[in-house]
Amino acid sequence: MSVDKLKHLAAEKALTFVERGMKLGLGTGSTAAIFVELLGAKVGAGLDVVCVPTSEATRLLAARLGIRLTTLDADPILDLVVDGADEIDVDLQLIKGGGGALLREKIVASASNRMVVIADVSKKVTKLGRVPLPIEVVPFGVKSTTGHIAALAGDAGCTGRIDLRLGADGRAFVTDGGNFILDCAFQQIDDPESLAEALQVIPGVVEHGLFLGLADMAIIGGAGGVEVLHAKHLADD
Repeated sequence: MSVDKLKHLAAEKALTFVERGMKLGLGTGSTAAIFVELLGAKVGAGLDVVCVPTSEATRLLAARLGIRLTTLDADPILDLVVDGADEIDVDLQLIKGGGGALLREKIVASASNRMVVIADVSKKVTKLGRVPLPIEVVPFGVKSTTGHIAALAGDAGCTGRIDLRLGADGRAFVTDGGNFILDCAFQQIDDPESLAEALQVIPGVVEHGLFLGLADMAIIGGAGGVEVLHAKHLADD
């Protein structure tokens, strides 16, 4: 079964949690785009929802599909956000930001009552860090900020190459918020909480791609079908 088919299976399952009248957050990335396409078909058939996109790319796709859009200023609390992930561990801790929208994705996730993550099975890991961790930074003093990240990440047990993300034109990739992204190849993040705390005290860091305690459910498409994982705080309730 192709990766696209696995993503489609996860997106289809997530759509079953969408109800008429909901205020939704729409994620960014290839898997999230499949969900938006499926949602658009439902909207075309009469489903009434209103959505906040997490990127300009998602906004354009949703608008093209006729999905009604709003903003967090108009609707500051959302019922549900459906988004993808670059990595998902057994505790539903995530690495996100491969598509460059991590800041808006985290804002929307934090504004939502429930976060459902959709992915193919290749994104499931036992420990975060196999993919580079994206960190969104302000352009001013980026080399200095990179040095601070390396030092404090090292104190948190994470070392590795830190690269400025480039766009297709060879220039620094610029986020929708006008910032740069540093991709940190730490290989393995043994203590995500400590790393997140370290990154948050660096002035040039806008946001990091560690999504901790935000996901309530992960829907993972695999060769055997769909696996649904629930966050521990829900399982304990």
